[in-house]
Amino acid sequence: MATKKATPAAEKTTVKRTAVKAAVKSTKTTKTATKKAVTEADIRAKAEEIYNARVAAGVEGTPEGVWLAAEKALKAGKK
Repeated sequence: MATKKATPAAEKTTVKRTAVKAAVKSTKTTKTATKKAVTEADIRAKAEEIYNARVAAGVEGTPEGVWLAAEKALKAGKK
């Protein structure tokens, strides 16, 4: 039984797929290595956003509760 010889176009496609897979793997590694830490300024901005939404909706709350909600939202989003 004879084996099928790969055409040059098929070989190029295989090489491209391999290159794409390698690029995706390196990108994933880079993203986890350069993970940005949540800063106080980030928390402050998110807390202000949550506070404004809360006030617009007429919902009561405490500044501490808003701050903790902002921390939680940012940390959950950064994972």
